[in-house]
Amino acid sequence: MTATPGYAARDNRGDNGFRIRSTSLTDTCGLPDSVEELAAISVGELDWTGSVLPPVRLLGRRVVPVAELVPDAHAERVCVGSGPVLDRTEIATWVWPEMSDRVPPAAARVSGVLAPARHWRTALTAAVPFARFTSAAIVVPREVSDRDDFVSSCLIRARQFGVAVLSADGNSVRVELEGRSFADTAPAEQTAVSRWVNEVVYDQLLASETPAPSRN
Repeated sequence: MTATPGYAARDNRGDNGFRIRSTSLTDTCGLPDSVEELAAISVGELDWTGSVLPPVRLLGRRVVPVAELVPDAHAERVCVGSGPVLDRTEIATWVWPEMSDRVPPAAARVSGVLAPARHWRTALTAAVPFARFTSAAIVVPREVSDRDDFVSSCLIRARQFGVAVLSADGNSVRVELEGRSFADTAPAEQTAVSRWVNEVVYDQLLASETPAPSRN
């Protein structure tokens, strides 16, 4: 495997003062199951591929990413020693036209971002920023989805942004609204935000014990 010419081979984990940390959502979302178990069941209903990663705070939102490694890109980065880069200021330059041949390839494929929360407004606020470049879904308690005004409030807004909506009751998860899928579409144009999210997820994949292989 030959490295992409011109980009720096290094592992830059500086984050320009922005601390990235995994966090539990259990105390804040009020959903009946643990976040990890709830996320795994929800991802099965959504038919997303990849590893369900630990909850993390991204863009000020608590979310659960689902992703898989891109084998060729990952192998290339291993060969040149280019680990995840978490500095948002540096990554902002990666989308400049003159940098196209000088940055490492995206080594993670984000299948989707899940946002569980007690209130649908909180969940939707968390999910919408990611719906621009990957599949996104929210999970709310069944008691919320069974309310009379749920369709006129939550579902209409979620449909506008292409966000899937699921409701949970114990170990039972039900799809209330299908969201926009990126599985069979051309990759969205990379932005500074999407590249940074990709690097954070890549870092999480490498930290996980058994990252799921990418499907060709």
